[in-house]
Amino acid sequence: MIFLEFKRIETVDDAKELLQMAIELEFSTLPPYLYALYSIRPDANAVAADRIKAVAMEEMVHMCLACNILNALGTNPTLTAPSYPGPLPGGISGGGKEPLIIHLYPFSKDAMAQAMAIEEPEGGPIEFPHELALAAAPTFMTIGEFYNHLDGFLATLPASGWSKGRNQLDDRQFLQGELFAVNGYDDAHRAIQRIVSEGEGTKESPLDFEGEVAHYYRFAELFYDQVLTKADNPKGYVWRGTLGVDWSAVYPAIADPGSHDFSKDPPPARAAQDRCDAAYTRLVQELQRAVAGETGRLDLRMAARQALTVPLADPAKVAGPSFRYRPDLAVEPSP
Repeated sequence: MIFLEFKRIETVDDAKELLQMAIELEFSTLPPYLYALYSIRPDANAVAADRIKAVAMEEMVHMCLACNILNALGTNPTLTAPSYPGPLPGGISGGGKEPLIIHLYPFSKDAMAQAMAIEEPEGGPIEFPHELALAAAPTFMTIGEFYNHLDGFLATLPASGWSKGRNQLDDRQFLQGELFAVNGYDDAHRAIQRIVSEGEGTKESPLDFEGEVAHYYRFAELFYDQVLTKADNPKGYVWRGTLGVDWSAVYPAIADPGSHDFSKDPPPARAAQDRCDAAYTRLVQELQRAVAGETGRLDLRMAARQALTVPLADPAKVAGPSFRYRPDLAVEPSP
């Protein structure tokens, strides 16, 4: 399980600081999830790809909803590109001891185990039986406790503390059917409930508020290669059957390309990384424009797919996007 350092909320500025941290936290989960997703070969592991993509899209929604809350409090969000390997924002650590260092792993059990560590529910996961034998004021607060802490303070704000309609992202821009504006506490409360429920489920159920399997358990399905299925037992669910996960059906991508020295690789591999860095930089810049009330365009997938087909100096290896923010590269402006 991962924890965030507890910070008391006494003023609106305190809440804004924690909301900014929440935005950075949600954003920082995208590269490791996308690296695993992009490393899956086309026409392979369709079930796994669908699950990872769905979680990544919901993390984007969570980030945008947190941006909407901060905008509704009168402050512009700031998107800061993290570095990998590295810790998640907010002083997140395992058990309050060592920081949880996040890596960019290709699709693998290591990638799914890391994702499960990020998404692990408050109080730990619900232990369901397996039908087949498989591998297995506080000082700190979980992500769920962190959002509930924020929610409790936001409930105390007067109506005058909210800026209705300020720089709100909605589903007319992207993520159709998923985003909604935050114009007051009721909207903020709904947004926080969604963020927590989709990530963790509830203490009694692995399902989120829409009746879908929560993020932790979606990654666990891939890790165990079993489906979480309703069952007639005290817990109500059982791990059953198989999803047909093929851990070998991935590009031979290296882990943590941000730490790799591409100067020793062939020019096409270096050029492919520059294209990935430029696409990622543009994505960050366009997202920053979007959360500030402007519109933009987003595209990283095609650059990543191309990079994963270009051999490195070791011809048996390739590298996906390193998710490096490179404003030194020529980045096309928005039209």
